[in-house]
Amino acid sequence: MHKEVPVGVSARHIHLSEEHVEILFGKGYSLTEMKPLSQPGQYAANETVAVVGPKGTFAKVRILGPTRKRTQLEVSRTDAFALGVNAPVRESGDIAGSAGIRLQGPAGEVEIEAGVIVAARHIHFHTSDAERFDIADKQRLRVRIGGDRGLIFENVVARVSEQYALDMHIDTDEANAAGVKNGDTAEIMEKI
Repeated sequence: MHKEVPVGVSARHIHLSEEHVEILFGKGYSLTEMKPLSQPGQYAANETVAVVGPKGTFAKVRILGPTRKRTQLEVSRTDAFALGVNAPVRESGDIAGSAGIRLQGPAGEVEIEAGVIVAARHIHFHTSDAERFDIADKQRLRVRIGGDRGLIFENVVARVSEQYALDMHIDTDEANAAGVKNGDTAEIMEKI
């Protein structure tokens, strides 16, 4: 197969529901865009929130917009240890039974019962890229990153949609282990 894809390193961030935006920032508040992300229509917001766990706090966690149906905090395994929560490795949106956390904003705070996850490593494929690479949605892939600290990632989830742009997402722990940064490339070796 041997197809190259760009790599995006995903630092800790949070997706908020509309309800939680209003609790944290005030009634009628709307997030404001700081910069666009690799996925069409997605952006890093100017706003941040504090996340407070049993053992630690991160004072300024970037919010990604637009709002979602449910609030979800995505952290690395190292972040989860620092916060004192047991965050499972999950695909985005699969938050049932995951850890909870307290969120603090300038207008209020909210405790979520679930929503803290370590995002499963994945590649976003536009449908045209998936066809070209012969990849199906939810397929598992083996992906190689070269370089001085190169390694092979197993169980990389393919996520296929007309709404996506080609990009592999790994968290900061994974990026540090592989010595990779935003804009580097990875090679899809095979379907597993």
